[in-house]
Amino acid sequence: MSDSTAGRSGGGMRALALNWLPTLLFNVLMPVVTYNYLTGHGMSGVNALLIASLWPVAELAVVFVAKRRLDDFSMLTLIFLVLTIVTSAFFHSERLLLIKESVITGIFGVICLGTLFAARPLMFYFGRKFATDGTAEGIAYWNSLWQYEGFRATQRLITTVWGVAYIVEAVIRIALTYVLSHSAALTVNNVMPYAVTGGLLFWTIRLGNKRRAAAEAAGRVPGQASAEQQAQAEPSAS
Repeated sequence: MSDSTAGRSGGGMRALALNWLPTLLFNVLMPVVTYNYLTGHGMSGVNALLIASLWPVAELAVVFVAKRRLDDFSMLTLIFLVLTIVTSAFFHSERLLLIKESVITGIFGVICLGTLFAARPLMFYFGRKFATDGTAEGIAYWNSLWQYEGFRATQRLITTVWGVAYIVEAVIRIALTYVLSHSAALTVNNVMPYAVTGGLLFWTIRLGNKRRAAAEAAGRVPGQASAEQQAQAEPSAS
C-alpha cells in the first residue's frame, strides 16, 4: 500500500470514527447509563426514559446547529424511545411488559413498510448512515446513487424484508409469551431480537456483495464509490 493510499484510508477511518462515536455516545451509551442509574435510584421507568431521551435530542440539536441537517439515526432512536414511553403507560403486568417490547418491534416493521410509499424508504437513510463517513461529500454521493434503478430497487427490497421480518418476529414473540412460562418468555424476548437483527444484517451484507460482484463482472461500477455503494448502485444479475 502506498503512502498516499494509506493516508486516504487512515483519513477515511478517522472520518468514520468521528461520524459514529458521537452517535454511539448520545444514542446508545448515555441513554442506557442514564436509564439504569435513575431506575436504580428509585425513579420510575417512564420518567427515566423521558430523561434518557434527552440525549438523542441533544445530538439532534448539535448536528443541526453544526451541519444544518438532522441526524437520521438519532431521529430513529428518539422514535423508539417515544414509543417505549407511550407503551409503558398501558402495559403494567409482567406478561404485558414482555408484549410491549414486541409491539414496539412490530411498529418499527410497520414503519419500514409504510416508508415504501414515501419518496425514499427507511433503509436508504440507514444505508447512508452506515455506508458513508458522514461528510457532506459522502452524503451527497450516497444521495446521487438514487438515480440508479438497481440502487432504488435494492433499498426498497431491503426495507421490505426488514419490515416484514420485524412484524413476523413481533407476532411470534407475542404468541410465545402466552404459551411459555414467564422465565422462558423472558429468555425468548432477550434472544430473538438479536438473532433476527443479526440474520437481517447477514442477509443485507450478502445482498450487497452479490450486487457488487454483478456490477464488477458487467463493468458497470460507478467511479469514486465504496464497495457497498458500488454494489447497491447496479441491478442484480439474478
